[in-house]
Amino acid sequence: MNVRYLVELSQAERGELMTMLSGGKHAARKLKRAQILLAADVGCGDDEIARTVVVGGSTVYRTKRRFVEGNLERALSEEPRPGAQRKLSGKEEALLVATACARPPEGSARWTLELGGAMVKLTEHKSLSHETVRRRLAENDLKPWRKDMWCIPHVDGEYVARMEDVLDLYAEAPSRKRPVVCFDESPVQLIGEVRQPIPAKPGQLERYDYEYRRYGTVNLFVVVDVHRPWRKVKVTERRAAEDYAQCMRELVDVHYPDAEYIRVVQDNLSTHSAGALYQAFPPAEARRILRRLEFHYTPKHASWLNMVEIEIGVLRGQCLDRRIDDPKRLRREIVAWERRRNAKGARIKWMFTTDKARAKMGRVYPHTSKES
Repeated sequence: MNVRYLVELSQAERGELMTMLSGGKHAARKLKRAQILLAADVGCGDDEIARTVVVGGSTVYRTKRRFVEGNLERALSEEPRPGAQRKLSGKEEALLVATACARPPEGSARWTLELGGAMVKLTEHKSLSHETVRRRLAENDLKPWRKDMWCIPHVDGEYVARMEDVLDLYAEAPSRKRPVVCFDESPVQLIGEVRQPIPAKPGQLERYDYEYRRYGTVNLFVVVDVHRPWRKVKVTERRAAEDYAQCMRELVDVHYPDAEYIRVVQDNLSTHSAGALYQAFPPAEARRILRRLEFHYTPKHASWLNMVEIEIGVLRGQCLDRRIDDPKRLRREIVAWERRRNAKGARIKWMFTTDKARAKMGRVYPHTSKES
């Protein structure tokens, strides 16, 4: 069997398979076939591959055969399987989708797989199995028994005024005397391993146990400069008004000591206020700091307008997407990430402007009676 179907991957094929295993969303069967091909390429026997990848010997044999007789795409894809004719016609499937998107029957909070009963009444079918309904809904990416909580903003004059204020700040020319920074905070869980992970090796992903141990949470205060490639992350045990006030003082005295005043874009959290500085410092000190600050607030339910939200997403993806249980180690890792990103000159390329907002969102802008 091994002599007949000898797998020899090219460098490009090997790279494609490694990329597939390292990230992205792929079906479990496709990932297993990729592991089989990589293991066969380095000379592993069929029995060893079957044990390592946890598949049957026939799966190993078929995958290798389809690669040798066809190509990589054929080896990774599903073979067409003969089966019965689809029970629902195209029109009936469209009716199923429309019904699933409609209001559920009285007395029900949402549609379930019992949707088949409603279809029986609407079509000539005598019965429809739950599996038929599930498959057709899955093909149309529908799960009517689930729903997302979403914040639907009310766009009024205040919303538009704050949005355009922030967008105009982003569009201004850089100014050392009047820098624009975006500020926000984000919680991070400290999570540790219960069992030691198994390192990755050719043909096998890194393996870690689903069980973990929590060690509490810490808070990240993140600042990013709108007009230059600079960001700062501060790790604190909490996010109280006093911690926020300390960040504002550091902005004034440490990060921008030569600026006339600093324009800070932030959201509407209750601690993001001038009053927080009076809670943390004597009145004279609070007033001194506030003379150097100018607050600009994003609209309520519009955190997407705060550029620092993008930076926090980058931080989470590049640095925090793993289990870290020690606050000291977390600080070291974040400092290393911050220095590397600043050294690379990484910046956020903001494309949304006031003109684009008026063009794309004009229909939801408030209208006056004098408008034609």
